[in-house]
Amino acid sequence: MDSFVLPPKLLTDLSSAVDTIRGHPFINVFSHFDADGITSASIIAKALTRAGKEFSVTIFPTLNDENMQIIENCGAECVIVTDLGASYIKRFDAMSCDVVVLDHHTVYDQAERICYANPHLYGIDGMVAGCGATMAFLFAITLDERNWDLSSLAIAGAVGDRQHINGMQGLNTYLLDGAVERKFVEIRPGSLIPSGDLVEEFTLSLEPFIRDVSGNPDAVKQMLSEAGIAVGKRGSDLTPDEAERLSSMVAIKLISQGVTREKFEECAHPVYYLSKLGMDAEVLSALLNAGGRSETPGIGVGAGMGDATCMEKAAEISNESRKAVMDAIVSVVGSDNLHEMGNIQWFDSSESGSTGIICSIIMCYLGNPDKPTIGFNGSEEAAHISSRSTFSQLAKGIDLAAAMKTCCTAMGGEGGGHKIAAGGSFPRDRKDEFLHALDALIASQKASKTA
Repeated sequence: MDSFVLPPKLLTDLSSAVDTIRGHPFINVFSHFDADGITSASIIAKALTRAGKEFSVTIFPTLNDENMQIIENCGAECVIVTDLGASYIKRFDAMSCDVVVLDHHTVYDQAERICYANPHLYGIDGMVAGCGATMAFLFAITLDERNWDLSSLAIAGAVGDRQHINGMQGLNTYLLDGAVERKFVEIRPGSLIPSGDLVEEFTLSLEPFIRDVSGNPDAVKQMLSEAGIAVGKRGSDLTPDEAERLSSMVAIKLISQGVTREKFEECAHPVYYLSKLGMDAEVLSALLNAGGRSETPGIGVGAGMGDATCMEKAAEISNESRKAVMDAIVSVVGSDNLHEMGNIQWFDSSESGSTGIICSIIMCYLGNPDKPTIGFNGSEEAAHISSRSTFSQLAKGIDLAAAMKTCCTAMGGEGGGHKIAAGGSFPRDRKDEFLHALDALIASQKASKTA
């Protein structure tokens, strides 16, 4: 892993953001509700606490016009926005208070007045080389070097946004190098086998998701029996021979269900073990993601800040969430709820929720690897959309950030995100119109690439 030097312009912008914060005793913090957003908010909250600042934290499932109005009308003298904001820079510029935006999504506008730090502004890909938590962490260590211990949270944020699957890059390289050097993180070999109780973990396994095994404890026991492994064993207790037999069996099952080589290699990525917390970054990411997405996202932020009670509650919510997501995925697959169009595949999660997570699993393990996966949740008047593609699809010209922004806007809503993962919202009664417009736009993107 090559070392990475922070761009001078980024250092200048971070210093400006820190100077802005130092001038205020109270700061209003706004962030996203996923793992990256919760770790970002937790990093900022911990850094502000150490700096002697008072603050409030508000978590949004998305930044739309309604939530933007909440920020605009909050009466704050100083606002920090993390893992959100790229689509609303002009409106932040128009606010009368001091504003700091630490985001990593696609850049649409340059800031004229506010402090705005985004990897894309420095020639760094915010989709793979620096997430919201990375930006929040860089702000925190600019504020005070002792905040390097928050690198554990930042790595969990990067993992939550899947920025580790092809190795840490760019700003994340700087983060990981420093965390390893300071012994906050250990890099351990990856494995297809979970370390915990094998029946429980494989039953609830989303990464990897094994067709006809994940979600079915009897099928898991049968798989273990075929590998010559006793029920009740933990992955960490397997002998080398047992581990090799089980890994081979899992690999064969994944290959037989059509999992791409690209995704297969991702499944065995290195593990980032958080030494001071006694867990790996994926476990922490899952806990904070579950806490953030609950009806009490403060649990996620509290857990990120190190509160033991919140961490315990987040673990309970995470376990319940894994079971609910697994049931939802099995339901989608089992009910033929995955529909293919000419250039996209889509499913309806209005009854189950967890649209983004289901979207990712279907894209990687169950759907057509050549078509982007779209999840539609019409449980409210404003439908919420999640979309996922792959790096192979990106190479063919597919850009979900642009596609979601264009199509959601055309339906009277809004959208955006990354080329490989984006979301949006629009009136739910325009679902069919949206899907046909998106299918046509994806076809156009691919045609433009080959022209």
